[in-house]
Amino acid sequence: MSADQGAGGAGGAGGAGGAAETTGAGAGAATAGRKGLVVVYTGHGKGKTTAALGMVFRALGRGMRVAVVQFIKGKWKTGERLFAETLPGLTFLVMGRGFTWESDDLSRDKAAARAAFQEAAALIAGGEQDIVVLDEITYALHYGFVAEEELLAALRARPAHVHVVITGRNAPDALIALADLVTEMKSVKHPFEQGMKAQIGVDF
Repeated sequence: MSADQGAGGAGGAGGAGGAAETTGAGAGAATAGRKGLVVVYTGHGKGKTTAALGMVFRALGRGMRVAVVQFIKGKWKTGERLFAETLPGLTFLVMGRGFTWESDDLSRDKAAARAAFQEAAALIAGGEQDIVVLDEITYALHYGFVAEEELLAALRARPAHVHVVITGRNAPDALIALADLVTEMKSVKHPFEQGMKAQIGVDF
C-alpha cells in the first residue's frame, strides 16, 4: 500500500460516510443505517495522527461526537491538544507518558497504557461517541501493555454505528484483517534526514 492510496482512502472514508450525510447533520447526527468502520493508519511514514485528526475535524463539522485517546503523547502540549481544549463535542484524553523507548519506568508506562485502554474501551462500548480515535495504541500492543485480543474484542463488540480510528506503526495482521480501511504511510523524504528539527504547527 502506498501513501497515495492513503490519500484516496481518506477520501474513501468520507465517501463511506456519504450515506450518513443524507440522514442529516448537526448536533446528535443520526446513526440509523450507518455502519461503523474500523480505520487503521499505520506504516513508518509521517501523517498517521494527522490523518486521524483530519477525520476528527470533518466529523465535528457534521455535528458528530468524537473522542480521542492518546496513548503516547503526554509529555508536551501539542497544537492539536491546545486546540482540542476549545472545542465542544470533542473529548480529548492525553493519557500517555511519552515514547516508551525513552522511559525510565516501564511499569508506569504499562499502568498508563492500561488506564488509557480501559477508558477507550468504555468510550467505544458506550455508543455515545460517533468516532473514537485510539492514537498510537499500536505501541501499547507492541510492548504487550495491551493484549491484541483485548483490542479486537472491543472492536467486534462495539455498537454498530461507532467508527474507530487506530493509528501507529506496525499494526498487527489480525487488526488489519478486521479493519474496513487500512492506509500504510510510507516515508519517501523527511526533513529530519537533513538535520531539521520538528516544526511548530507542522509536527506538533
